[in-house]
Amino acid sequence: MRAVFLDYQSMKPDELDFEKLAGATSDFVTHDVTPPDLVTERIQGFEVVILNKVKFERAHFEAAPDLKLILVSATGTDNVDKQAATDHGVVVCNVTAYGTPSVSQHTLMLMLMVSTQAERYRNDVKAGRWSESPMFCLMDYPIIDLAGRTLGLIGYGELGQAVGKLAEAFGMRVLVMGRDGVNYDDGSERVSFDMLLEQSDFVSLHGLLNADTQKMMNRDAFQKMKPGSFLINTARGGLVDEDALCDALESGHLAGAGLDVVTTEPPAKNSRLLNCQHPNLVITPHSAWASRESRQRIVDIMQANLEAFIEGAPINRVA
Repeated sequence: MRAVFLDYQSMKPDELDFEKLAGATSDFVTHDVTPPDLVTERIQGFEVVILNKVKFERAHFEAAPDLKLILVSATGTDNVDKQAATDHGVVVCNVTAYGTPSVSQHTLMLMLMVSTQAERYRNDVKAGRWSESPMFCLMDYPIIDLAGRTLGLIGYGELGQAVGKLAEAFGMRVLVMGRDGVNYDDGSERVSFDMLLEQSDFVSLHGLLNADTQKMMNRDAFQKMKPGSFLINTARGGLVDEDALCDALESGHLAGAGLDVVTTEPPAKNSRLLNCQHPNLVITPHSAWASRESRQRIVDIMQANLEAFIEGAPINRVA
């Protein structure tokens, strides 16, 4: 099967081993990046399309009669029209559980940064304020302990569970959002969405983006969060209403936020989020997933997905 990877450079491939994945194809073509106007041209004649963040819409399925399989090099598949894939008989497979160590440690890093105001203190040191101080230390910004605080997890798959275990190691109480009418036997403390918001000092997002979850963290949700609490998002930017978040921060209702994802990536320089007037907003550039180990696991899982499809028993199928 001929395969084309439309945004190959998104994997920083020079650090990875693609030999086995490429060897599972009859022809393996790569494009570092593919702008929207070149997608249709570049998928012609290929049975397999591999992509990370390239948007794949109904028109692309209609223009690619040879297409049989889409391999998404990520867990989230909101950039692929899955109904169109089903309508055209195209299988879509994602990768899961590849970045648990990387993303979970990044989530805790963001929690630690906003709870200790590390970025503000670091900037003061670089600006010379510590050197100019008559005191042996700077204590200008409030620092809180994680121990004894409550973390609310929205999304409790492998990643959410890993974050919960790390939080418990710091002495935190962990709440998990549950669904009405569902019985859980995983030992977690399940509460409703509203109760989680009301009781949590930190709310951390680990769910998928879809029609039901888009902007679930909206103005109403932020109003229900405890005064002085924090939002952490290492999932998808679209889960958050960014204007509402900025308002909650700038009004002082939230004490801070740590984000690894935003709605539009990369964000415009004039985006409100990048210009939000709150000193304890920490934004990292969608890098939580990107350890070399995690990226190699993605390649290996895609190889397994491709080989399973060729054998007629697709795995990790989302459409």
